[in-house]
Amino acid sequence: MKAFAALLDQLIYQPSRLGKLRLLADYFATTPDPDRGYGLGALAGTLDIPHAKPAALRELMTTRADPVLFAYSYDYVGDLAETIALMWPGAGANTAPPTLGHIVETLRASSKQAVPGLIAGWLDDLDATGRWALLKLLTGGLRIGVSARLAKTALADWGALDLADIEELWHGYEPPYTEMFAWAEKRGPKPPATGATAFRPFMLSQAIEEQEFAALDPRDFIAEWKWDGIRVQVAGSTGGDGRVFARSGDDISATFPDVIAAARFEAVLDGELLVRGDGFNPAPFADLQQRLNRKAVTRKMIDQYPAFVRVYDILFEKGEDLRGLPWEHRRQRLDAFMATPRDAFDLSPVVAFDTWDALKELRASSRGAGMEGLMLKRRDAPYIAGRPKGPWFKWKRDPLTVDAVLMYAQRGHGKRSSFYSDYTFGVWRDDELVPIGKAYFGFTDAELKQIDTWVRNNTTERFGPVRAVSPGLVLEVAFDAAQRSTRHKSGIALRFPRVSRLRWDKPAAEADLLETVEKLVEG
Repeated sequence: MKAFAALLDQLIYQPSRLGKLRLLADYFATTPDPDRGYGLGALAGTLDIPHAKPAALRELMTTRADPVLFAYSYDYVGDLAETIALMWPGAGANTAPPTLGHIVETLRASSKQAVPGLIAGWLDDLDATGRWALLKLLTGGLRIGVSARLAKTALADWGALDLADIEELWHGYEPPYTEMFAWAEKRGPKPPATGATAFRPFMLSQAIEEQEFAALDPRDFIAEWKWDGIRVQVAGSTGGDGRVFARSGDDISATFPDVIAAARFEAVLDGELLVRGDGFNPAPFADLQQRLNRKAVTRKMIDQYPAFVRVYDILFEKGEDLRGLPWEHRRQRLDAFMATPRDAFDLSPVVAFDTWDALKELRASSRGAGMEGLMLKRRDAPYIAGRPKGPWFKWKRDPLTVDAVLMYAQRGHGKRSSFYSDYTFGVWRDDELVPIGKAYFGFTDAELKQIDTWVRNNTTERFGPVRAVSPGLVLEVAFDAAQRSTRHKSGIALRFPRVSRLRWDKPAAEADLLETVEKLVEG
């Protein structure tokens, strides 16, 4: 545990990506199994510890400190692990701290009733840094600037392995990843893939800027619509045990049994998960949201929001790996494969164009038709895991904007815990402001300080970490789409809202009306 605590403490103060990679490599090299594997799982978000949840930790803290004092402290600090680590009584025992492996394996083998006592004992034994690291481990919210991909990259660099190989194997194994570490240290063979329905890393695109088109020949590229759903990979199986993977590699098959039921084929397809409107016309993204992030889905929900996949690539067919073929050859194989009608699957069309100007006009027409813009793909490009520069580009439609009024502000977390940085905003319905969304990025650090000062000076009510403010600050909010919502009083929510400009010059009374936003609702 001591090595893991030191790693987290160093990572949070290391701004450099290369510096973080060096710290991770050193941890892998000097920490024995299984601790380093559990540490890797914690960093990558794959380590699940049952019964040790934030609610249980809050309840445990109230047995050692005054609940009101704890509530005030948590409100000020903004981070549960840091608050408990600082407030926990005692300076740590003069005993050897438990190992990370001992903590994880003991908690996994313990009952829900026994977990609070175990955690309290370890907190008593650890110093402040150790307590903080333990609590970060338990809550799963590390917030130290290390993504799952960076953790995998560190393992690949340290072991001189191909990152694509690690990503392809990753979801077939669990912490402490002893097989992968043996492979990285040349003590064992490359772990086998987990079968035909294993996850394969996605090929991702780069955003394209208008000035880049001058260096590109339109004859080298094809265009497809960028559909407004979520990117998925479907690994089919004739036995009915296929899989649906999100872009993160998470297995979301249980949420989409209707797609799995139709995936009775020996192929791995890449496409966009959508909800079906009339025929195979995509329904608004809000309908797809009704199906996402659910552990179980009812028959009624499947009937009301039937899912399907709009397919635009084929990676494997009958065991043959097609990823090394040029896009044109893969498309021929995909056309032949999709010539057989399949429930819950249809083919994404290729968009015909001759010039970039003609394509720009088509892109402008994509709003309101279930598309986010266009994808550009080189005809000769193989399917390469990761985000290579040049083969694939995304050309999203321009965002919409609305002038909204700040209604509520909430404290942030981590580095923003002392600032009001999360903003709920609304527009006018008659003489009343009604909320249409929440944003917490798009502004500079200097603007954050300006808004924070304004919020403190214009607070009308307080609700714990949230402040209501007088209607005086107008935010220009950029967003990708407007959709119907039962969660907002306005009946509308914005998709991917972000603050694009502070309108200090504009009176709140001149902000937009709800009826203006309603006209932007798609579908």
